[in-house]
Amino acid sequence: MSTPPGHRLFAQYAYAPNALGYCGPADARALEAAACGADVDADIAAIARRFSGAWPYQQLIAELSGLDDPLDDHVVRAYWTGSELTGEIDRARFGSELLTRFASQAGHYWKHLTDALLDEAAPTHAFHVFGVYPWTRLLGSGMPQPLQVLDSCRISWGKVTEVRAGEVVVQSRPLEFDGTLELGDPQERTVRSRVDAGEFVSHLHAGDYVAIHWDFVCDWLAPQQVDELRYWTEWQLERTNRRLATT
Repeated sequence: MSTPPGHRLFAQYAYAPNALGYCGPADARALEAAACGADVDADIAAIARRFSGAWPYQQLIAELSGLDDPLDDHVVRAYWTGSELTGEIDRARFGSELLTRFASQAGHYWKHLTDALLDEAAPTHAFHVFGVYPWTRLLGSGMPQPLQVLDSCRISWGKVTEVRAGEVVVQSRPLEFDGTLELGDPQERTVRSRVDAGEFVSHLHAGDYVAIHWDFVCDWLAPQQVDELRYWTEWQLERTNRRLATT
């Protein structure tokens, strides 16, 4: 049986941090195969449920949009890059219910998950990176790691300028911090595009746009999808900067 579209899309975006050991169970090989479009024996839905960050978002997006499956490809797209569906979700209700679910499993380390976050809460991975994860609260430390993690963990987009064996060169806007978080001028960077099982996105050409997660090409983006990802990234940065300005 072929991998359902939503399962494959989830695997494409979840693979890189999972392979690095940052989130989810130790099933990177199964995610890798599914992301390449191969038939897999592993239960991708069972693997996805063990992503304590992404799964609650996708559950809530599905529930609030009247969809039965948190791995419906529309739900997966809405969470990872943003989409029209993202904008249709009641943000206030989403934020309140999400923080309630996280609070039930959060310890002292996550004491910042309070109603003060509701202004910047959105059903996207960008909110999880900039609002829920603690890294924005460490930006004033003077250490480079917080900014590096934020820039790697967010889903960024890049325009392909060169295709090489196992990697592509893209123009993308890096995350910068000088009191506020913002996207800098486009810069060229090299990102990986191949794993042992193959490529998540094949037949790339100069001029294509791709989504990047932890320096890995995880998806091909149509122009409208680039616009959605840019919108929700900038939306999140603007609201996160409001919080940073008051702390």
